Amino acid sequence: MDQPFQGGNKMIQSNILAWIARAIQFGTIIMYGSMGEILTEKSGNLNLGVPGIMYLGAFAGFASSYTYENSAENPSKLLCILIAVVAAFLASAVGGLIYSFLTTTLRANQNVTGLALTTFGMGVANFFGAYLLQGEVYTAAPVSNVAFTTKIPFLSDHLGVVGEALFSYGFLAYLAIILAVILHYFMNKTRVGLNLRSVGENPATADAAGINVIKYKYWATIIGAGISGIGGLYYVLDYNNGIWATTTQIEALGWLAVALVIFTTWKPLNAIWGAYLFGMLYWLYAFLPKLMGITNVDRKSSLYQMIPYIVTIFVLVIVSLRRKRESQPPASLGLAYFREER
Repeated sequence: MDQPFQGGNKMIQSNILAWIARAIQFGTIIMYGSMGEILTEKSGNLNLGVPGIMYLGAFAGFASSYTYENSAENPSKLLCILIAVVAAFLASAVGGLIYSFLTTTLRANQNVTGLALTTFGMGVANFFGAYLLQGEVYTAAPVSNVAFTTKIPFLSDHLGVVGEALFSYGFLAYLAIILAVILHYFMNKTRVGLNLRSVGENPATADAAGINVIKYKYWATIIGAGISGIGGLYYVLDYNNGIWATTTQIEALGWLAVALVIFTTWKPLNAIWGAYLFGMLYWLYAFLPKLMGITNVDRKSSLYQMIPYIVTIFVLVIVSLRRKRESQPPASLGLAYFREER
């Protein structure tokens, strides 16, 4: 009598662990995207090109590691990691530089520029990606995949369920958490971080105080884009098992990262639990029916995947009604700064 019951418990535990694992991996992707955008928006720049920037990071990181793997006789995992991370960050940073030049120097409309950057990033990645595919549906970088998905030794194998749930991920999953803490400290405890926030709140006042508004906007946007690009890299070389294929999945994740910025009320620490919550909600369609013994849920899967966006809209309404200053976006967000108007 106990065997079916125990078997059922093991199945439930297995499904819950799989749900948590998928949520953490999914959340890590959008956490990088949202943290990069939070840094950017703190300067007053509203960069809606996050999906395109994540595309650039994904392709550059994959292409560089793929090329190294196929050219080296005995490719090093460490070099795969270094090459991929540097390439992803730099390619995405170039996207941020383009955005900064158009919106900060030429004062182009930030919304239009961001949307154009999304299309540009997708186009560049898929155009050059076709050369890697060479007519195939997909191509892979197996050595890089192993390097990026290596688990934490001992902790993942000797702590039972806890180790399996919390310590069975690649290093980028933990680096995202560390980065969120660093960004929180930077924005709230350092002089440069406080200057950046003042630029986003009132650039004219910051300028009058001797802060170089243009420099802060440029660097915040460039570095923020680089951070977002790491999310794209994580998607390809970890979440997607080191496989590159022409897909729109990264674009969807990029928009979800933008939604997460609003959900977290522009606070990096909130991005940690917010990203994992979004991951749990996004994968609800795949695991909740199994836990409840429900079948034939294909028609409802798209509705389940809408939940993170619905939650974001709900939070946005609540934040707007409460009108707490600390929960509001930077006052000059999306507005071009004209120095002569000071």
